[in-house]
Amino acid sequence: MSNDGEFQERVRQLGKLIEQFDQMPGGPAKTAGSELLKLLMDLHGAGLERMMEIIFESGDQGTKIIDQLGKDASVGSLLLLYSLHPDDLGTRIEKAAERMRPRLRKLACAVESVEVRESAVTIRLAAAGHSCGSSSNDLRSIVEDCVYELAPDVTSLEILGLEAPTGGFVALESLLGNGFAGVSSSEGPRERGLASHG
Repeated sequence: MSNDGEFQERVRQLGKLIEQFDQMPGGPAKTAGSELLKLLMDLHGAGLERMMEIIFESGDQGTKIIDQLGKDASVGSLLLLYSLHPDDLGTRIEKAAERMRPRLRKLACAVESVEVRESAVTIRLAAAGHSCGSSSNDLRSIVEDCVYELAPDVTSLEILGLEAPTGGFVALESLLGNGFAGVSSSEGPRERGLASHG
């Protein structure tokens, strides 16, 4: 893979192809395809898990390598896919909050609180009183980008503190009552011994 963006694009394409496959009518070809996909996932998952165990068992250096693998965008996404990421969801959400803080500051906004319950996340922002609808959209985009980059396994994301101020410009979406609804994703990672090393 030449870069992380290309890897993420291929992951998105894979997701679309799987959705299309799921919508196909049942039959022998679909059954065989499902079994092939499951077998490949199980085989790759078992191999990756054993690789992670071997690295972890090599001591302090192995722990550092696992941390580096988790920080790499492409490898980290692959480890999440197989529930092998070294950081739990709460840790990854805190890292996402740290990553978004400088960008939010430029829009006179700050992360006030972060709450993680199972795979549902609530982030409260404290914004300056003069934000308009477009800046609220920018704030939402920053939060979503940072969260889903590090935690695509989040099943719902609620962003509080983006309500339009009284008086002045009000975003059309507020008038229509189209508040943000949680975004579904895959299930969160399973508990594993090697995930608790850090």
